[in-house]
Amino acid sequence: MNIALIAHDRKKETMVNFTIAYKDILEKHNLYATGTTGLRIQEGSGLNINRFLSGPLGGDQQIGAKIAEEDMDLVIFLRDALEAQPHEPDIQALIRLCDVHYVPVATNLASAEIFIKAIERGDLDWRSVRKTDMFK
Repeated sequence: MNIALIAHDRKKETMVNFTIAYKDILEKHNLYATGTTGLRIQEGSGLNINRFLSGPLGGDQQIGAKIAEEDMDLVIFLRDALEAQPHEPDIQALIRLCDVHYVPVATNLASAEIFIKAIERGDLDWRSVRKTDMFK
């Protein structure tokens, strides 16, 4: 699976701890992250991360492009809901793309853990469901 990892500044430490806790699951997949988050994850967990630009500098949009190309399977985006983000339109566009392309997106630690545990059990093989079959 291709998994995107994104975290706002005040959630980066939580993301690092998350990746350390679930390293044995995550290391079996292709991991992508925005710039600073990816660097922090690499340094903290030792996981191999394909890094994009920082979110406000276009990293969110780069991940969005992978979603639009049907090349992203899960997005874990630990958002800081208590602080306004200057690139909020990019964030909303990313989440909209997840909705349009049927990509699960976790926006908090609880939903991220549910998705990771589903991956571990093999329960998140959602790509086998064809979009056209969903509406018959």
